[in-house]
Amino acid sequence: MKDQVRQLVADAIARLKQQGDFVEVDPEQIVVERTRDASHGDFTTNIAMKLASRQGCPARELAGRIVEAMPGSAILERAEVAGPGFINLFVDSGAYIGMIDTIRSAGSEYGKSDSGSGLRVLVEFVSSNPTGPLHVGHGRGAAYGDALVRILSFAGYDAHAEYYVNDAGRQMDILTVSVWIRYLEALGLPSRFPENGYRGGYIRNIARQLNESYGSRFARDDPALFEALPGDTDAGVDELVRRCKEALGEGYETVFNAACGAMVDDIRKDLGEFGVVFDRWFHESSLVGSGDIDASLARLDENGYLYEQDGATWFRSTDFGDDKDRVVVRANGSKTYFASDIAYHYNKAERQYDRIINVFGADHHGYTKRIEASFQAMGNPPERLEFLVVQFAILYRGDEKVSMSTREGEFVPLRELREEAGNDAARFFYVLRRSDQHMEFDLELAKSQSAENPVYYIQYAHARICSVFEQAREKGLGTPNTQAPDYRLLTEEREMELLKVLARFPETVKLAAANRAPHQVAYYLRDLAHLFHAYYNAHPFLSSRDELRLARLGLIDAVRVVIANGLGILGVSAPSSM
Repeated sequence: MKDQVRQLVADAIARLKQQGDFVEVDPEQIVVERTRDASHGDFTTNIAMKLASRQGCPARELAGRIVEAMPGSAILERAEVAGPGFINLFVDSGAYIGMIDTIRSAGSEYGKSDSGSGLRVLVEFVSSNPTGPLHVGHGRGAAYGDALVRILSFAGYDAHAEYYVNDAGRQMDILTVSVWIRYLEALGLPSRFPENGYRGGYIRNIARQLNESYGSRFARDDPALFEALPGDTDAGVDELVRRCKEALGEGYETVFNAACGAMVDDIRKDLGEFGVVFDRWFHESSLVGSGDIDASLARLDENGYLYEQDGATWFRSTDFGDDKDRVVVRANGSKTYFASDIAYHYNKAERQYDRIINVFGADHHGYTKRIEASFQAMGNPPERLEFLVVQFAILYRGDEKVSMSTREGEFVPLRELREEAGNDAARFFYVLRRSDQHMEFDLELAKSQSAENPVYYIQYAHARICSVFEQAREKGLGTPNTQAPDYRLLTEEREMELLKVLARFPETVKLAAANRAPHQVAYYLRDLAHLFHAYYNAHPFLSSRDELRLARLGLIDAVRVVIANGLGILGVSAPSSM
């Protein structure tokens, strides 16, 4: 509806241009907004005020000329000049009424658009290190990222979801050693668990699986492996990793792969059960074999952004606003973790995505500047790369905040939250706020069946409508599926309010996609459900006379379609009964 009204304004300006001397107008200048006061119409534009000085006439006079030039349209009742030069536009009620058949005919397609123009978009999200199960903090990034991909696809983007598996580096070595030591413990062999090893039952589970698959193949009865370790915690675990690699030889890779594979499988299964499916699981380890690390560093060197100092190779990230230059190759010749990130974004850019979106947790916020710097230094336009920050959700049980330390194993797994609150409540609560806002997850509210629980309130609206149609079938009453309604009978104020909100859905999806803001869809659905419940409680449906019943059933069926579509792009179900 909004786009149609905007086009009418554009057509009027084009007509004035054809008729005589009129300034050139950039279509982006024509902004049409919804009014806050219904007495001012449905939409308003300040385009006359923007063009007045260039056109050399008062804004009100220019607004009047635009109104007079506006072509006739079935959707527009009238246009009026207001205030210093606003143009207020009143949509004909028949245009809103016509939306019912449009929505019901489109069904699951209603709200889709081509606003994304087929732009190829890569959205990388979650990407939690495979050193432990996902916890409730990771769940927010998962729900947000998946909803964003769904919304972008619905709005006409060619959107792809990707998980970056950090299966290389020090943390994975610590995971491997943690599993191996628990494996030795289970065999009754000498061992000493490092202070900063990964704890928790999941480590023992992997060790048990290792024993079941390989028996005592990796057993080493050597107390000296755990003696005289450096007192420093980090140095101690690094030395333990070195000794483990030496003791196991080629077997280390088997233990490493068993530990990493078990964690990736667990994460994949957990996310799949949460309704989050990735188009690609990209492994950091593949960057070495593909040559992307060397190629990306060579690109930076060719462009003049690498230099040698103190035996190490540095990237001039300060040339792009970073607070200091960054090491990419250490003095001992090993590549840094940052070098892998450079290579990963080199790989992304080479895959010809129009937009590359990274969904990062707030703890990685300070890391974005150096990645942006390397991306630009390789010759990529900065606008191709976007960073979206997701604050971790904090879970409360009553007034008690729950700890989420992966290393100590003291965390609430996402799986546990899903089992207690349900996937739908978890996903909806996660996207109900802006992603960059802190979130306190109220578990008791998420489980409640009340109007205060927003997802229950919205799903209940959908189920209520399904129930009305089921009752109509049981009573043998006609429905819009069997008889053509006369929607002109819908004259109540609440009915028109519902129609206006239904007409906003496509616009809401476009804005949510453009703003990378799934919460806008969640807010919209909450408003729609509120209007529907008020309408349901105030007006009879099945007891209405036949003609009015058919019209009202058609209206609430359109509400059902929009609720189902909105919940669907948030990854939430729309139950027919509750």
